Amino acid sequence: MEDPKGDQQPQLPPPSLWPVGFAIGSVCLLVGLVVSWVAAAVGAGIAVIFGFLWAREVVSGRSTTPEVPAHEGEAEMPPPEPGERFPRNRFLEYSTLGLGAVIGGIVTLPVLGFAVLPAFLKQHGHDVDLGPIEDFPEGQFIVATFQREPSQGEISRRAAYIRNNGLLDGKPSFTCISNRCAHIGCPVQPGGPVFDDKAKTVKTKNGDVSLIPTLPAAGFLCPCHGGSYDQEGNRIAGPPVRALDRYEFSIIHGRLILGNVYSVAKVNGTGANAEIKRDVLTGPGQHIDGPEAWLYPLQPPH
Repeated sequence: MEDPKGDQQPQLPPPSLWPVGFAIGSVCLLVGLVVSWVAAAVGAGIAVIFGFLWAREVVSGRSTTPEVPAHEGEAEMPPPEPGERFPRNRFLEYSTLGLGAVIGGIVTLPVLGFAVLPAFLKQHGHDVDLGPIEDFPEGQFIVATFQREPSQGEISRRAAYIRNNGLLDGKPSFTCISNRCAHIGCPVQPGGPVFDDKAKTVKTKNGDVSLIPTLPAAGFLCPCHGGSYDQEGNRIAGPPVRALDRYEFSIIHGRLILGNVYSVAKVNGTGANAEIKRDVLTGPGQHIDGPEAWLYPLQPPH
């Protein structure tokens, strides 16, 4: 049975692919903000290109199906009388698109800024005064327990394993290892005796700092899941995926000052001559080298 409407049915333009491409680019951009700056840049490029093509198609009113002029064909219309050179519907279309873009920017940009930027801004570091360097005999490990942020109280208490390596190029050298296991963050313990009877408490601007000599002959051990590290903090057994984190340090007026914590992939050598492959501070269990590191999201600076 023939369609009674025949050729009089309106010929709708085929669906455009530009919105689909724009949506894919937007998704890649959002995912890239979490996973990788490269993916975010690719997503932004795709979104910009397809968004431009989509907007041009909407504004120009063009499609892949050629339009039949109004003065041709069966429904021929007389030429329009002189009137508006810029039709009202086109003005409303431009105004709607422009207003929508402005509203979208006003709503989206602040939300995106407050949600994403704070994590990637440079975080404030806390310097910790551990006392005079004379309290750290050369070649001996000291367990230093301190409050990283005294205003926060005991919740900010940390521990570090400090060893005076002697002089390097005429300057004091120290090994400052964090006690946070690189597996799931449990506190590691010295693989040897801790001399509590020789403990010392030092008064500093960070409050009381406890200094206890130790002899980690077997390195450092994690009591939670059996992680094992040598005296430089390198993983030697168990589930940890990298070496122990370390503290930056400086010597100010003859006092040892700990700075920010950074993650370490591997340490080559020992003591003052150690070559440290350092990275930004990352969470426990996260690889920072090799192909596995590509699977983790970007880390905000600390």
